[in-house]
Amino acid sequence: MTMSSREEAALTAMLHEREIRTVLLRYCRGVDRLDRALVRSCFHDDAVDSHGNFEGDVESLLDWMWGVLSKFDSSMHFVGNMLIEVEGELARAETYGIAFHRGDPAKPHRNLVNGFRYVDRFERRDEAWRIARRTVVTEWTRVDVPENWWPTPEGILCGTRGPDDPVYEPLR
Repeated sequence: MTMSSREEAALTAMLHEREIRTVLLRYCRGVDRLDRALVRSCFHDDAVDSHGNFEGDVESLLDWMWGVLSKFDSSMHFVGNMLIEVEGELARAETYGIAFHRGDPAKPHRNLVNGFRYVDRFERRDEAWRIARRTVVTEWTRVDVPENWWPTPEGILCGTRGPDDPVYEPLR
């Protein structure tokens, strides 16, 4: 059975959207696991990021992010709505998300939750989709006060930053 040109175009569009979605998810994993190489792999070499009070190239972004992230014990990015619009070798992706940051309970500003959107321009170069331009838009922020925390029961497996996290175990 052969596909029509319309079906082939739809399949190609779905594949491109899937590749872009995977880049967005890899970025979140990289940030939360403090995997600098993984975050770096999501951007083209000449990408520019406007990330709240930071704007610059990818290497400067990573230096800035690692400085910020080191102030927290953990973070978790949850992304939801994604609208990805592909036009040839270019795409726009708008991704809604919530980021949870946990740090020293005595420092409320180290325990925050914020709603945001990534507004990204993706480019496909050498058959790979990566971020060429990112703008992070903050929608809201709140403090997550320690009085509302539920203690993690003893013996529960918890996520870690770095290569010891279970996600890095080899596939069997």
